[in-house]
Amino acid sequence: MITESKIAGVRHIIKKWQKKDFSICLVPTMGFFHEGHIALMKKGRQIADKVIVSLFVNPTQFGRGEDLDKYPQDLEGDSRRAENAGVDLFFCPGVSEIYRENHQATVQAQELAQGMCGLNRPEHFRGVTTVVSKLFNIIEPDMAVFGEKDFQQLTIIKKMVTDLNFPVEIIGHEIVREPDGLAMSSRNAYLEPNERSAATVLFKALDMIRKQVEASDTLLDSKPLLQSAEKLIHTYTECSVDYMTIVDSSTLKPKSKIDGECRVAGAIKINGRIRLIDNMPLRYKI
Repeated sequence: MITESKIAGVRHIIKKWQKKDFSICLVPTMGFFHEGHIALMKKGRQIADKVIVSLFVNPTQFGRGEDLDKYPQDLEGDSRRAENAGVDLFFCPGVSEIYRENHQATVQAQELAQGMCGLNRPEHFRGVTTVVSKLFNIIEPDMAVFGEKDFQQLTIIKKMVTDLNFPVEIIGHEIVREPDGLAMSSRNAYLEPNERSAATVLFKALDMIRKQVEASDTLLDSKPLLQSAEKLIHTYTECSVDYMTIVDSSTLKPKSKIDGECRVAGAIKINGRIRLIDNMPLRYKI
């Protein structure tokens, strides 16, 4: 595996690969790899000749008071895990390499970024779309793999690629979970033992809605299902609801009645300091 921190170095390598007509898959990350990240890398290995993993803790997608300074990092361990997963190029630039002095240009989604995580993190997705656009311009991948845990992010990236004519195929990968259902996340490392136990309530709340929908022989209203889910979450004193919603899978607009392709999505805070997200597709069996 090649490790590179400079854009010029990455472009030099990629030009050689392009001359040989190798297909290239990008897996963008912020590091502190867990099995969810490794699954994305292995997916890239299956579909492309060359796999590039970027590791960049992007400051522009963190809001004021969020955990940028404390975000977990383990560059040496991440490098080892990426190499073991068959990654060809590990791109780990510094902030000054990605954002030059007096950087001003940004990329911003509109309606898709307004709800869900965008409600309480208004600058977040502008940072995401800007840095992903920069990575696409630097690496020129044929495809990129993103996890479905950040379903709103995945939807926004797909729309951005279409709207801005990026020649990149965006591939979503199903959520990788712990045995008890908790969605794998780098932020799980923050959890104390009692918090770790409480954190599973988000999965339980979403899964409760999923099961009710699958068992129903009529179309259900969203509101009572969401109220029941929030009530369950509030049984844990450590947990508070950031948001809980049922949305159209394509537009991300809230649905008052569950019909068509829908997602239930939610975010909770553990003791006011650790924010976790999760989502599930909702499909009637009728």
